[in-house]
Amino acid sequence: MKIVSFNVNGIRAILKKDFLADVHRLNADVICLQETKAQDDQVAEALAVLEGYHIYSNSAERKGYSGTAILTKEKPLSISYDMGIEEHDKEGRVIAAEYNDFFLVTVYTPNSGSELLRLSYRQDWDKHFLTYLKELEKKKPVVVCGDLNVAHKDIDLARPKENYNKAAGFMQEEIDGMDAYTSNGFVDTFRVLHPDGIKYSWFSYRGGARERNVGWRIDYFLVSEVLLPRVNSADIHNEIYGSDHCPVSVEFK
Repeated sequence: MKIVSFNVNGIRAILKKDFLADVHRLNADVICLQETKAQDDQVAEALAVLEGYHIYSNSAERKGYSGTAILTKEKPLSISYDMGIEEHDKEGRVIAAEYNDFFLVTVYTPNSGSELLRLSYRQDWDKHFLTYLKELEKKKPVVVCGDLNVAHKDIDLARPKENYNKAAGFMQEEIDGMDAYTSNGFVDTFRVLHPDGIKYSWFSYRGGARERNVGWRIDYFLVSEVLLPRVNSADIHNEIYGSDHCPVSVEFK
């Protein structure tokens, strides 16, 4: 099974680019999307041209904001939305699909904001999301993917010294949240398979950042430890454009 995760920064916008060709090129069994920036009916309408996938979306109450989707060739045993926590369930950030052997969760983690106004909220989110994942894991192993809005280690961004404790995505509180996932049984697939790999999944549109490879790795596939022996590959697809993010993927044996 090949699973792709992609923050599309607007599903309707990316469809005007090479998104459909990229989907065919990636040839994934499941595609998880973040930041669809559309309501459920708009997502369904936009993706109606895509054949062979069951489409599930979760939209924010606020129009044109946030939103996630799962596109899957195999119909899941069940689908659920959100965490069941009112303060977190208004922005369409979580979808869980149940398959025979695992749960697949896609997430668009809240950004702390340029002035860090949501940093404390972000800390609450990380705590509650970890609890949510561990509850799922009591039933089946978990694969979680998406834009986690944090660079975990210095190797995961081009300019760690300039950004540490100064910029959203590399605050110690956010790093602590990521540490909590990895110290509670969730494995960063890309980093395990590429311990010294320098590759980024997000680039600012400003200053030619992508051309200069000045980026951040903030999009992940984390898996329950028991699933790690089945992970055949984990990659970041820098060759695919259309968003400020690049797709990331895993393949299971």
